[in-house]
Amino acid sequence: MVKYFFKRFFRGCISVVIAIALIMLMVFSWLDPTLIFAEDEQYTKLSNNQKTLYTYQKWEEYDYLDYVPYTDWLNAKTASGEITEEERAAVAAIGRTADADNAEVARYVAEFTAEYEAQGYTVVRLDAVMATPTRIATGGSQTLFAFQNTPLLVRMLNFFTGILDFDNIHYVQEDIGERGLTFTLHDPAYGGEKFAPAIMGNGTLHKYLLYVDGSFPYIHQNFVKIRLGTSYSVNKGVDAFDTMVMPQGNYVRSTTYYPTGVVEESADDLHSATYLAGSRELNMVYQGLYTDDYTNVDLVKDSGSRVAYSFIVSIIASALAYIVGLPLGILMAKRKDTWVDSLGNAYVVIIMAVPGLAYTLMLKAIGNKLGLPTTFSLDNPTTLMYIMPILSSAIGAIAGEMKWMRRYMVDQMNSDYVKFARSEGLSEREIFTKHIFKNAAIPIVHGIPGAITGALSGAIILEQVYLIPGVGGLLVQAIGAYDNAVIVGVALFYGVLFIISAILGDILMAVMDPRISYTSKAR
Repeated sequence: MVKYFFKRFFRGCISVVIAIALIMLMVFSWLDPTLIFAEDEQYTKLSNNQKTLYTYQKWEEYDYLDYVPYTDWLNAKTASGEITEEERAAVAAIGRTADADNAEVARYVAEFTAEYEAQGYTVVRLDAVMATPTRIATGGSQTLFAFQNTPLLVRMLNFFTGILDFDNIHYVQEDIGERGLTFTLHDPAYGGEKFAPAIMGNGTLHKYLLYVDGSFPYIHQNFVKIRLGTSYSVNKGVDAFDTMVMPQGNYVRSTTYYPTGVVEESADDLHSATYLAGSRELNMVYQGLYTDDYTNVDLVKDSGSRVAYSFIVSIIASALAYIVGLPLGILMAKRKDTWVDSLGNAYVVIIMAVPGLAYTLMLKAIGNKLGLPTTFSLDNPTTLMYIMPILSSAIGAIAGEMKWMRRYMVDQMNSDYVKFARSEGLSEREIFTKHIFKNAAIPIVHGIPGAITGALSGAIILEQVYLIPGVGGLLVQAIGAYDNAVIVGVALFYGVLFIISAILGDILMAVMDPRISYTSKAR
């Protein structure tokens, strides 16, 4: 069985890799890369050569290309001892045009050009943009750089090898004193009096590597983090996975015990502290609160994450679909060719024929007439706001469960073993419960994980209609903003969910039917 599930998982992973490759090909190769600046306010404020430099810097940051300024090349030579600081300073400033370079600068520019062109880079020199014959225009200073586009295979390799980020005591490059891990039974974030085990690091990216608190799953770790790509518009500078799992809503203030001994009501989450070089020197407030540069903290909020909202709606909607759809499907099978069956089939046909968006909007209008919330609010959350999205998601799934349960039931009712059971004198109740229903339920049970995943992926439009702050809405927002990193990250998230649901479905089917075995037998 283990061998079967390993093969199933491996094939699923291959499918996801192919799908991600196609998505990356489309968003990184076929789309104009300048589209990523559609919502970048800084980009619109820049002009001339400065805007070009900003463009290439961002493209390198988001792994579109490798970008090497002439000044960085000189700095590397100085650090390696090839040239002195004085020599670097003398040739760092190139002329407004190539003809204006002195002999020494021209020699280094030629060396820079030859070195990077030999490696397949494109060398670009932008002459100064002049506002007047003697004055350089705003953002028009001359510049020299080399760049090389990142091949798709390299981009894919960087993406998949960087999914898991392992923290370690050598993560911080600056001199941070004695590096290491510290274990304590009394977390200083709780004042040092409460029994709360924690592992803290120095030299690591995160201050807390392991800690305990009162929120599910109660034990939290920062040793290994999932990285799906840094957003550059939807949630600028934040990884796509963090955007999906971080809490939302209003800030929650509580008693906070800062490392310097200061105690105050704050929404700062000290357990999320990460290293920010030089932060205490630049911010006097940090000097009064922190004893080191682990000052970059998240804020505690009172609402769930995007993943939580999406899963709550999809799981409840799927449960409702089974609770309502299966009994109706059984009733249709038992009353085959009667008005009950005809009415049920009419419902199934109508739901299958009408686009999901149509009846979703219709239900939203009905909910609005009844005075039910038809949009989600993080400021004033209420359980009533779940009613209409859940009904909208479940109404189509109910029709599907009715259709398939009726079909499986009818197939089983017409089987030879049922006729044999009747001839043996078994009651209709025994035949139904021990044979027909049990066998008909096997494929239904197999589809439960897939139904939840399907409801989750199908909620992309639903979340837009009801303004649900979920993963589907994040994907739509990312597509609209050309946030390619988030698009790829969310696509991978959905792909992994489908792999897990397929494997769980196989496990449930094996549990439901002992006749099914995933082990190979020798012949």
